[in-house]
Amino acid sequence: MRELTKAEEQIMLILWELKEAIVKDVIDRMEAPKPAYNTVSTVIRVLEGKGFIDHKAIGNTHIYFPIITEEQYKHFAFDKVLNNYFENSYESLVSFLVKEKNMDVSQLDEIIALAEQLKNKKS
Repeated sequence: MRELTKAEEQIMLILWELKEAIVKDVIDRMEAPKPAYNTVSTVIRVLEGKGFIDHKAIGNTHIYFPIITEEQYKHFAFDKVLNNYFENSYESLVSFLVKEKNMDVSQLDEIIALAEQLKNKKS
């Protein structure tokens, strides 16, 4: 799997939400100023080439749908950030969140509780 550009990610978020769409449906969901039809169509074809989406043809219309789930991409993106910026260390990640994002004690307690739940499930 490859990393998405900002434009590709914007379109993928729309396709994940809609499940399937024609180019016009995607453009309708975008914020103003809306990009040109040809621009969106080109990005969609790039996404198809990267293996993120596929299409079905009905007459002259192409209906696009994701073949990579949002969950699959989240795992890929998170693993990339964890590896590239936190040396694959969850401790470094949590330390960053606490220090840089000003997590309060209750938020940290939630993370600890979640970790305990996950630990108990594996036992």
